[in-house]
Amino acid sequence: MAFFRNSAVNLLNLHYGIHCFALYGGGAFFAIFLLKAGVSVPGVLISIALILLGRLAVRPVVIGLAVRWGLRAMVVAGTVLTALQYPLLAEVDGVGRVLVALIALSAVGETVYWTTYHAYFAALGDNEFRGHQIGVREAIGAIVGIVSPLLTGWMLVAFGPRVAFGTTAIVAALAALPILWAPEIAVARHVPGAFRASLPGVLLFMPDGWIAVGFLFVWQIALFVSLGESFLAYGGALAFAALVGAIGGLTLGRHIDAGHGSRAVWYAFLALGAVIVLRAVATGNPALAVLANALGSLAACLYVPTLMAAVYTLAKRSPCTLRFHVATEGGWDAGGATGLFAAALMIELGMPLRDSILLSLAGLAAMVIMLRRYYAGSARLEARPLNQPAAAPAINPIPANTQPR
Repeated sequence: MAFFRNSAVNLLNLHYGIHCFALYGGGAFFAIFLLKAGVSVPGVLISIALILLGRLAVRPVVIGLAVRWGLRAMVVAGTVLTALQYPLLAEVDGVGRVLVALIALSAVGETVYWTTYHAYFAALGDNEFRGHQIGVREAIGAIVGIVSPLLTGWMLVAFGPRVAFGTTAIVAALAALPILWAPEIAVARHVPGAFRASLPGVLLFMPDGWIAVGFLFVWQIALFVSLGESFLAYGGALAFAALVGAIGGLTLGRHIDAGHGSRAVWYAFLALGAVIVLRAVATGNPALAVLANALGSLAACLYVPTLMAAVYTLAKRSPCTLRFHVATEGGWDAGGATGLFAAALMIELGMPLRDSILLSLAGLAAMVIMLRRYYAGSARLEARPLNQPAAAPAINPIPANTQPR
């Protein structure tokens, strides 16, 4: 399979698998542990919104650091920084100084990591195998997600949050190791027009951030409450969902690479829309909530390659993949934070959790329109390759002989 010949992407996917062990373990318990630690549901949502707003403020600094140190070093630094938030999470006891420190540290760590990781993946990936490579990545994450939430839930019950989240931090830090063997990527100091070229990515990621509010953040709380606020039951539901997601992880990536992106949009978004409605209906019903959670994992395996194949391809075509993702991730933060504040207000006013989950449908409608336009335009562009404007890349592998084959 040709898409496995890119050794750099293989290393990135190995890194992502280790990182997902922490992300789908301790990371998946982030919001519900805040709830158990005495933070109200609106308070949890506002805390996450503040993390996203903090990321907006930090992102411009990442460019200067990446210019000096390169993308590989920044991905490593971001990986380690994200690990540091978990021991601090274990010390949260209601609203107070520890929660404020956690919000600040999470904002810095997640900004450095996700911005540079996405830019790195976009720069080293292959446009012709983009869907396959993302599909492999998501399948690896889904497989890892079968074990990690069960283990984290068990450790929280058996040993407490310090052991559970301390273990998560160690695993998260170890995810930096595969990156050390990946090629270095330099970032140009000045790139005219880079942010203007990022506008399509920003417009795609803003509704994606809004979708995540109901589909992910509010749903995690709704699922936990539906399962009687049991760490073990919650971990088991996440593990079952990961098993379902692992089965469907590679399906749509191949479909996109075969030139069926417009059709893939309908598959992904019909599935995602149905799951959002089902999750709203399932809130409060344990059996139905477990089913809705599992189907959501399968829908995500359809949705993520459809969206990210477009975003990574746009990034690689742009003058600078890092600046593209700084702007694009900022769009995600803005959409997510706005949606989180709206959800928190609705819940504070006494509206049920299910209504906040349905907020995601508005973002879904906007995303369908934009992705359909992207894939239709991409098909026209491929039909006329000579009309593509040439642009000098601002991010280049160093040295040349380390480029993936």
